[in-house]
Amino acid sequence: MTEQTPVTETTAKAVPVLPDAQTVTEVKHYTDSLFSFRVTRPASLRFRSGEFVMIGLMGDPDPKTGKQRPLLRAYSIASPSWDEEMEFYSIKVQDGPLTSKLQHVKAGDQIILKPKPVGTLVHDALLPGKRLYFFSTGTGFAPFASLLREPQTYEDYDEIIITHTCREVAELTYGRDLIEGLKTDELLNEVIGEGFWKKIKYYPTTTREESPKMGRITTLIENGELFADLGVPAMDPATDRAMVCGSLAFNLDIKELLEKAGLNEGANSEPGEFVIEKAFVG
Repeated sequence: MTEQTPVTETTAKAVPVLPDAQTVTEVKHYTDSLFSFRVTRPASLRFRSGEFVMIGLMGDPDPKTGKQRPLLRAYSIASPSWDEEMEFYSIKVQDGPLTSKLQHVKAGDQIILKPKPVGTLVHDALLPGKRLYFFSTGTGFAPFASLLREPQTYEDYDEIIITHTCREVAELTYGRDLIEGLKTDELLNEVIGEGFWKKIKYYPTTTREESPKMGRITTLIENGELFADLGVPAMDPATDRAMVCGSLAFNLDIKELLEKAGLNEGANSEPGEFVIEKAFVG
């Protein structure tokens, strides 16, 4: 007969469960200000690659009432629609209400995930074309991490150009590693077709630390360097499509350049030549 532990108030106390809780399965830190994490996926959740959801944690207890409220923010889903888990790519803001807490999560912890995906960076919002541009800064790479692993991206386009602009070289690690990983991803090479990744032209730039290519992508578009470096013609509304995700100022600057080239903004209800993720700030 085995000895049984008496049930005390401490051992019987239930572990608090967050509303819409999902469990963290993996965390990777890239720099002092960037990290990614994966969580379990709700069985009923369906989303289109490129969409975002609201995720978060419980806030600090109210000093007077002791009640906690959820801290929620819009996060692009970095994993593709077919993935069994969900991946997110985040900045760390030391005094940020949510990211100051979120950056400390580890495998086994829980986060809140609202299962209502939305967003404009989806294939349905673009008219058919030949060449697709992804323009991103910082963690704005996240939705494109999803779309770069989405079979439809390669079915719909002959060429995919992904630009990623950051201040320092280390901040490019997440995107660079993901793109390199596509070459040896057996599942994707089998599903999409051997060598599908050859359609990708990756164009990373830095604005502060020295790297092989420096400069703001807006400047490199305006002076024609982007097109010369990649060996492609200037943007043409007849063949080129674009998705944009970055800071508000970046989004507005790229939008102006795209419209100047003759491209029109699209939406889920009315597809066009380019779309911008308005929910993203970072």
